[in-house]
Amino acid sequence: MNQRLKEERIGTLLWKFSLPAIVAMLVNALYNIVDRIFVGQGVGSIGIAAITVAFPIMIVNMAVSMLIGVGATSLISIHLGEQKKQEAERVAANAISIKIILSVILTVLYLLFQDPILMFFGADEQVLPYARDFTCIIMLGSVFGTISMGVNNFIRAEGNPQVAMMTQITGTLINIVLNYIFIFKLGLGIRGSALATICGQAVSAIWVMTYFLGGYSFIRIKAKNLKPRLSTIWKIVAIGFGPFAMQLAMSAQHTILNSSVMKLGGDLALAAVGIMMSVGTLIIMPIIGFNQGAQPLIGYNYGAREYVRVKKTLKLAVMAASCYAVAVFLVISIWPTQIVGLFSKGDTDLTMLTTHAMHVFFTLIPLAGFQILCSGYFQAVGKPVKSMILSLSRQVLFFIPMLLILPHIWGLEGVWRSAPVADALSVALTAVLITIEMRKLGQEQLAVDSAK
Repeated sequence: MNQRLKEERIGTLLWKFSLPAIVAMLVNALYNIVDRIFVGQGVGSIGIAAITVAFPIMIVNMAVSMLIGVGATSLISIHLGEQKKQEAERVAANAISIKIILSVILTVLYLLFQDPILMFFGADEQVLPYARDFTCIIMLGSVFGTISMGVNNFIRAEGNPQVAMMTQITGTLINIVLNYIFIFKLGLGIRGSALATICGQAVSAIWVMTYFLGGYSFIRIKAKNLKPRLSTIWKIVAIGFGPFAMQLAMSAQHTILNSSVMKLGGDLALAAVGIMMSVGTLIIMPIIGFNQGAQPLIGYNYGAREYVRVKKTLKLAVMAASCYAVAVFLVISIWPTQIVGLFSKGDTDLTMLTTHAMHVFFTLIPLAGFQILCSGYFQAVGKPVKSMILSLSRQVLFFIPMLLILPHIWGLEGVWRSAPVADALSVALTAVLITIEMRKLGQEQLAVDSAK
């Protein structure tokens, strides 16, 4: 498998690695949409608002998971490209240990300060009980999500994207089925949605750990490697800090977004944000799938000093992700009312508000493929500073300032306009950094060719 990463046609490899990741991410995106449809139909707009409040907290969990998971995945790919299997195994085992420890710490902190945290993230007295019911269950089972999401990337890094795809699909399908049963058949309301999520993540976690402990994997999780080593953890954190910071920034972004829309539009606008974010995952999650498929190819060939293959992988991945983003954007633009109507029980005001918000908010989302794939490139080759800059550019450098400035000019409309302005600025910055990087990569390839 590892030799294939170096020799097989890039287009074929990218298709084989990306398709499973895209399918898995698309299923994940559909789950987010179906989940909110079930909550919207079974609980109402107040339920969607509660999940919207909980979302920044879930992003913090994801941020910690990605801090370790993304950094470890990149290191595993690079070590395998360097033919250092033992180093790859040490990274994987250390990552699992730290993931579990951090997940437990976050859960304890949340339970100690539950209501203040929820109110900080935008819950008012009406939304708070629903947000409390949902988030408490999510946090108590968060260790399963941490393991299933993070360790699943290790499977992809060692060259088995189909197994990684089945892990995510299985957990997501369980989520969807149990959501329906718990909400509509057992009448558990929003708590049923949270329980369904945890059950799906638990099954996925068991699946991935069985893969590594049952002798099915190329790299092994060995007991002697589970003891955290500071040098290994530092390398993992250094590479994973970019996506970690990006996720934290997303949490801050959603907190400010929730606060702004609550102030300017109340619970109805908060529910509109929840619907809009769910629809947005239909674009972003598969693009992340393209990114996940490309990263092992980029990381391995970069470690093997096959820089021509690195550049070709990035180019093809950006083109494919951009085509997908444009196609889904057109669907959302043509049928926005029908899409939003799925989330509401005949609530005309909510449908009209959300439809308009999506038109403005997603104006430049077709450019997301370029921005995400280029940021992922720097992760894959172990350049955390540039990865962090690009990862944070939209949420911190541009989007949050726009959220703080534009609503003072245009009110609620300014909230929606913040996204396309931030998109334009972050894409411009990405274009500058990746152009410089590709020139350097070309020079390194000349040096390699001269040494042969």
